[in-house]
Amino acid sequence: MLPQELLKKIRRVQIRTSHMADDVFAGHYHSTFKGQGMEFEEVREYLPGDDVRSIDWNVTARQGKPFIKRFREERELTVMLLVDVSASQAFGTHEQLKRELVTEVGATLAFSAITNNDKVGLILFTDRIEEHVKPAKGTRHVLHVILELLTYQPAGRGTDIAAALEHLNHVLRRRAVVFVISDFQDDGYERPLRVAKRRHNVIPIVIRDPREAILPRVRFAELLDNETGQRLMVDTSSAAFRDAYHRQASRRDEARRAMFLRLDAESIELTTGESFVEPLTKFFRARERKG
Repeated sequence: MLPQELLKKIRRVQIRTSHMADDVFAGHYHSTFKGQGMEFEEVREYLPGDDVRSIDWNVTARQGKPFIKRFREERELTVMLLVDVSASQAFGTHEQLKRELVTEVGATLAFSAITNNDKVGLILFTDRIEEHVKPAKGTRHVLHVILELLTYQPAGRGTDIAAALEHLNHVLRRRAVVFVISDFQDDGYERPLRVAKRRHNVIPIVIRDPREAILPRVRFAELLDNETGQRLMVDTSSAAFRDAYHRQASRRDEARRAMFLRLDAESIELTTGESFVEPLTKFFRARERKG
């Protein structure tokens, strides 16, 4: 039996995210993510206006008149959420932790998937694989996914995106839509990401907090690396230090964007304390235009 407070929290996430999935993203999601291919349905006699490229010449030869093959789209997809739950996700300075934003985004995508009768699965990772929820359908299953996103206590603290992608490539045989949700504070994952992109429709979702790029001027402040536990006392009144901090963050962001560009991986960047509706909608619309 789940505690009453946790049940209320799950219910709040469900109400907020299922509403967005139904009212905001439903049409965009369906148009953006097509089925896995075309499934044969029937052979029928040719009618004026039918595409001549669909003619089944074998049946036509046997029957002495033209017949065509009809296909229907395989609509069912598998959507996998590959979610970073490392210690850096516990950071947030705009009344929202990065992990809270991850939960809302993941829940919205999950509800969008089941609204379209698709399967949704979940892999939680840190510097190891923490949890693997196999893809399934239905509201009950999505509520289980939300529970894991809200409450899972990881054993690891670091981030190993390469290992997470390699695990995904090993366990997910059928082509899927994969949302990699992380702050991407890691290196060395370009090759496994390239491999994953060959097999799946991979969409990186970058979770950021403004203070990771811009420090306020508050005199002395202690900076803590949640993943390593390292602490550093800095003087934020120094303009030179603040500029150097910002330049380093910008270089990291530019390197990540350049890598995604090399791999043709269209990413979505989300910021704590800001609505994720517009960036997701913009992404879906851009994908729709590309067909």
